[in-house]
Amino acid sequence: MVQEVVVEGNITLGQFLKTEGIIESGGQAKWFLQDFEVLINGQRETRRGKKLEHNDRIDITELPEDTGSFLIIHQGEQ
Repeated sequence: MVQEVVVEGNITLGQFLKTEGIIESGGQAKWFLQDFEVLINGQRETRRGKKLEHNDRIDITELPEDTGSFLIIHQGEQ
């Protein structure tokens, strides 16, 4: 199941991981992205500073199937 995540303004992949509680601190983002497969729109991403766009789909393969897929929705573009 894909979870819709509404964000206000720009958000980076590292900020997203922290906001969603996948990592505890921003400093863990680099390590997490090196060790775990994170896909944005089907492409592997390892940059914590990657800006997430409206309708970007994020899949984290190590999380359970029903909790590892997210869809970014920019507030006001719903």
